[in-house]
Amino acid sequence: MRTTARDTVLGRIRDALALAPVPAAEIPRAYRTGRTLPDGERLALLTDRLLDYKAEVHPCTADRTAEVIAAVLEERGARSVGVPPGLDEEWLTAYTGRVQRDCADIPPPSLGDLDGVVTASAVTCAETGTIFLDGSPDQGRRALSLVPDLHVCVVDLSSVEPGVPEAVARLVPERPTTLISGPSATSDIELERVEGVHGPRTLAVVIRTDV
Repeated sequence: MRTTARDTVLGRIRDALALAPVPAAEIPRAYRTGRTLPDGERLALLTDRLLDYKAEVHPCTADRTAEVIAAVLEERGARSVGVPPGLDEEWLTAYTGRVQRDCADIPPPSLGDLDGVVTASAVTCAETGTIFLDGSPDQGRRALSLVPDLHVCVVDLSSVEPGVPEAVARLVPERPTTLISGPSATSDIELERVEGVHGPRTLAVVIRTDV
């Protein structure tokens, strides 16, 4: 049997793990998880971080969710959007374009034909401006939020935690988690910022403040 470089590397890793000593004691993981902030302070902190990442921020009351989502999509000229199978249908009642419910049978490359995607979110960290998606029915598979160029993400203020430990504590470890901190961005060899290389070029966050 022909041995590839990959097989050699993985074999060496397995050998090293087999020879590694067993930890004498369990590693303590008593992270600080008790921080709290009033709603107004969490909203202000999250907004500041999102804007610093060059994301759009659209706070609204729950009864205006559909109106604000439609306005964001219209402003961006989005004529067709993808949504996860479990997204609240009420959120799209004001949108007049084409809505495509995602499913596993749709090849990920074809998602690039959509003008944008609308999802919910699981948890958000105000301190870092990071939004967590966990693959729930209202958030969908990872490809849905990474391939289209525009991501409209709905965040309930009640799901926003002050810091990372508090946010992580609300996640289910077994679920596939995607962390989003602003639009996709990287720097080239000359340190020029380039957006949209590894995900959506535009992130619009609709924050529902009274849920």
